[in-house]
Amino acid sequence: MKIVTNTLKKIAFLATGLFLAYSCSDDAETNNDVVLTQTDVKAVLETDDITGGIDVALFELYNAAGTTNKTQSNECYSAQYTDTGYVATFNNCVLNGTENINGTLTVTYNANNEQGSFSASYDDFYVGDIKINGTRSYVLSTDTEGNSVSFEITSELTVEMADGSIISDDGNRSFTLTFGDSAETTTYSIAGTWTVVYEGNTYNVTVSAPLTSSVTCGYIAEGDMTVSKNGLTVNVDFGDSTCDNVAMVTYPNGVEEEITLRD
Repeated sequence: MKIVTNTLKKIAFLATGLFLAYSCSDDAETNNDVVLTQTDVKAVLETDDITGGIDVALFELYNAAGTTNKTQSNECYSAQYTDTGYVATFNNCVLNGTENINGTLTVTYNANNEQGSFSASYDDFYVGDIKINGTRSYVLSTDTEGNSVSFEITSELTVEMADGSIISDDGNRSFTLTFGDSAETTTYSIAGTWTVVYEGNTYNVTVSAPLTSSVTCGYIAEGDMTVSKNGLTVNVDFGDSTCDNVAMVTYPNGVEEEITLRD
């Protein structure tokens, strides 16, 4: 299970890096004068940014469930196991660059005993001053040859930010890592469809073609996604697999704009 844990850490890091790198210009003209800003994109991806380190910790604790001990712990978090799941307690943790994480999560194994399948229940769980409520379900799978691993998440969460604003997040994401002969030929891809509601705006996100790149590339090199905000739909095309710092944004009126993914 060690390779699975290391894989999940890479996936969480890469997914966060991808989306925080994406930005759109406020100067683009659209048919209805609505634009997609960096603030909008941050809201769309806030939940995954906040919970990325927690996701990996839950899988590490899940992987330890086969040991003879009923309790697992380290300096950051611990778990008490039963036949139906475990209770994970986080004590002032800092994971994946997050603020201090505090609280208890109840994790329940899939009723059908599907391998790598479980759900976590958030009840006034804190990351710094951010409060999380709801559920997040997980399924981990590998192909028959062991050449790839997939990490699927279904979220139904409400996040209350420090300023009192609320973000609701519902939908599905999948992350896949495909192993090559070297790091340069090992690739990851991201797909999914989810909806975020924030400050009166509704965002619908759909990955049309998996967002793919080598694990050694600092940018998404291939694939595209659409983000719809209150009727405005923008397409973002990441290119033809070349590892570069640009993507093409297309607005509803056909205007195309090349953007820099990271300063």
